[in-house]
Amino acid sequence: QVQLVESGGGSVQAGGSLRLSCVASPSSTRGGLCMGWFRQAPGKEREGLASIYAGGGTTYYADSVKGRFTISQDNAKNTLYLQMNSLKPEDTAMYYCAAAQCLTQRWWLLVSSEYNYWGQGTQVTVSS
Repeated sequence: QVQLVESGGGSVQAGGSLRLSCVASPSSTRGGLCMGWFRQAPGKEREGLASIYAGGGTTYYADSVKGRFTISQDNAKNTLYLQMNSLKPEDTAMYYCAAAQCLTQRWWLLVSSEYNYWGQGTQVTVSS
């Protein structure tokens, strides 16, 4: 069973930056998992933001965050990151990391149904 724990959320003014982290455990399960970041604002559907292949190098982004957010990972630390720059009030949401089996799931689609494992979320609030 994979456990994911996010951190790094908080409150920031528009134009600011935050870096979210997500630690996956146990480390032995990390191999073969492709990772993604999602968010959900109150009253809205969960939105896929970015995903990354297990071996790194291949990433996908939603148009809404392309050029502002960067997904990365440190496999030695079993940690996934989301660097968020130029934040806007509409980025306010609960942010979740998720994991999918690279070989059997369509992780690149940024669709929540393709991801098996989810963290508890971390809140990001952007004020104008």
